[in-house]
Amino acid sequence: MHLRTYYPTIVISDIHLGTSHSKTIEVTNFLKSVNCDRLILNGDIIDGWQLRKGTHKKWQAKHTDFFKVIMKMMENQGTEVIYVRGNHDDFLDHLAPMSFYNIRIVKDWVLESNGKRYYVTHGDIFDTVTTHMKWLAKLGDVGYTFLLWMNKVYNNYRLKQGKPYYSLSQAIKQKVKSAVSYISDFEKELVAFARARKCDGVICGHIHHPDMAVYEGIEYLNSGDWVESLSALVQDEEGNWNIFRYEDVLVTESKKTELDSTIRPAS
Repeated sequence: MHLRTYYPTIVISDIHLGTSHSKTIEVTNFLKSVNCDRLILNGDIIDGWQLRKGTHKKWQAKHTDFFKVIMKMMENQGTEVIYVRGNHDDFLDHLAPMSFYNIRIVKDWVLESNGKRYYVTHGDIFDTVTTHMKWLAKLGDVGYTFLLWMNKVYNNYRLKQGKPYYSLSQAIKQKVKSAVSYISDFEKELVAFARARKCDGVICGHIHHPDMAVYEGIEYLNSGDWVESLSALVQDEEGNWNIFRYEDVLVTESKKTELDSTIRPAS
């Protein structure tokens, strides 16, 4: 039996349940391996944009299993769940704010932890495209879906070659100057808002780019996603934040398997 790793707080975002590109099994396996007091679902957990298209095959049993694991965490560990709405699960606007049992559904939230205040938001409200030009965002979503399809094909090839997962889509975005500029502006806008709210940091998602940075004393924390980077934010008992990357776990497990096969006595 593997011992679960304990984190006081875990933040995950941008799973996009209901789409074929969602790495649902991986994020579910991650949650099965941890204990936490507080789980923040920071937007775009469910992809309402895709589900509204009415393709019945998009929602699968593995997507339901994800929520079953969260329910077990609440029951067995007493985990508090904060669900922050995102632009793809904006159907929650009609419910937020609402609390029931151990779940809060909110539009944004302030996390107070270890003497610090963090403004928690999905981040789409600072994106003029998704906020004011939703039609353009949905048009861009088509191109992004194609990019993710390329990523899937490429990684299927790598898997057959025995190579680890590599986010081709992330690499392409990092080489596009406009995307890099957009990410920088996005971070600065969020940091400025956190400062105005008298917070020590901001926790967000939305742009599928896990990151940790400090801008003039304000922490910027982005939990990434479970479509491309397969990442999350985890907080230790001293209040320090780190980026969890699923690919690091795969590499570690692979090395353990190699070591076991090396030291196993011959039969």
